[in-house]
Amino acid sequence: MTESYEIYRSFGISEPVFALGEKTIESLAARFARIDEIAEFNQMKVLAAMQKNRVGAAHFAATTGYGYNDSGRDTLEKVYADCFHTEAALVRPQITCGTHALATALSAVLRPGDELLSPVGKPYDTLEEVIGIRDSIGSLKEFGITYRQVDLLPDERFDYEGIRKAIGEKTKLVTIQRSKGYQTRHTFSVAEIGELISFVKSLKPDVVCMVDNCYGEFMETVEPSDVGADLTVGSLIKNPGGGLAPIGGYICGKEKYVEMCAYRLSAPGLGQEVGANLGLLPAFYQGFFLAPTVVAGALKGALFAASLYEPLGFRAVPNSKEERHDIIQALELRSPEAVVAFCRGIQAAAPVDSYVVPEPWPMPGYESDVIMAAGAFVQGSSIELSADGPIRPPYAVYFQGGLTWYHAKLGILMSLQKLCDAGIVSL
Repeated sequence: MTESYEIYRSFGISEPVFALGEKTIESLAARFARIDEIAEFNQMKVLAAMQKNRVGAAHFAATTGYGYNDSGRDTLEKVYADCFHTEAALVRPQITCGTHALATALSAVLRPGDELLSPVGKPYDTLEEVIGIRDSIGSLKEFGITYRQVDLLPDERFDYEGIRKAIGEKTKLVTIQRSKGYQTRHTFSVAEIGELISFVKSLKPDVVCMVDNCYGEFMETVEPSDVGADLTVGSLIKNPGGGLAPIGGYICGKEKYVEMCAYRLSAPGLGQEVGANLGLLPAFYQGFFLAPTVVAGALKGALFAASLYEPLGFRAVPNSKEERHDIIQALELRSPEAVVAFCRGIQAAAPVDSYVVPEPWPMPGYESDVIMAAGAFVQGSSIELSADGPIRPPYAVYFQGGLTWYHAKLGILMSLQKLCDAGIVSL
C-alpha cells in the first residue's frame, strides 16, 4: 500500500481517504468482473459491425463543402445501424450535442396539431425550452405542437393507467428519457423500456417511440433499438464517442424516420446527401471502437462513488447494490457547500484546467444556477471525468465519466478529500 499511496499523496489525498477507497474497491471485485464481461461483448459487437462493413483506411479521408459521395461518412452510419440493429442511422458532426439531436428528431417527426407525450415525467432541463414547457424561440409549442406528460408513480414505476388515459388521437410521438437527468430517480433498464414501448404500441400501434439514450450506450448487451424503439438518439461526446469524438450526435432507427431527421438537419431535398465530415472520421471510428471499454471504466467509477459515499450517510442513486443502466451517479449531498466542494475535487483531478475553481452560475437552458466541473479534452464531454448539479434541493451532484477507471478513482477520492477538508465529512 505504501508505494501506491505515495503517488496519491502527491495529489493531496490523505491516508484515511486512500485507505477507505482501497477497502471499498476490494469489495467490488465481482461487480467489476461483470462490467468487464459486458464490455467484452460490446467490444466484439462493434468490431463485427466494422468488419461487416469493410471499414478501410480510405474511409478516414476528409471531405469539405457539400460532402457529396462521402463513403467514410456513409459507412460509419452503416456501422452504427448494424451495431444498434436498426434500418438506418444518421451520425454527423453537424449535430452539435444531445439536445440538438433530440430537437432534430422531434422537429422532424412532429407536425402542427400533433401531441408529444412523455410517459416518464419531466424531461431533462434543456428539453423544456425545446418543447415549450419554458417559453423559447422556435419551440415545438410555437409550431402548434402540444405536450403532455405522465409522472412516474411514487415507487418510480410507470403509471400504465395514466399512460392509457393520456394517449389520444393527437398523440404522434412518445419520448422516453432513459437516464435520470437532474432528478434522483432510477435509470430505466432496456427491459423496462421494452415493456413500456410494448404497452404504448398495444394502445396505438402507429405512435412513434423515441428513446433519449444519452449516457446509456453499451451499459448492457442490448440497446433500446433492440426492444422496439423507432428512434434511438444520443450524443457523441458521451458514451459512443469514446472520448475521442470532438462533437457530433447520432439518430438510429427506422429508415423513414431517420430520413425525416436528415431532411430536418440539412434541408428539404438534401437529406443525408450533404454534410462534410471535416476530417473528423478517424476520431469518430476510433472513438466508437474504444467506447465499450471507456464506458466500462466510467461505470466502475460510478459504482465506486456510490459504494464509497453511501456508508458515509449520503443517499446514492442508484445505490451501491443496484444494477446500473447509465454512467451517471447521483449523490444527495444535502447542502450547496457540499455540492461545490465535491465539484472542486473533480476539477482538481482533471488533466486539463486542474487549477480552475468551479463556481455555480446561470447556465443557458437551465432553470437554476448550475455548477460544472470538467477539465476535459473536449469541452462539455461527459464521458470524460466530470460532475455537475443544479444548486437546489436536495442538493444532488451528478458524477459521470472517466476515460480510464484509474482517473475516475482519483476524481472520487479527490471529491471526498475536499469534503473532508471543508469539515463536511469526518473519517
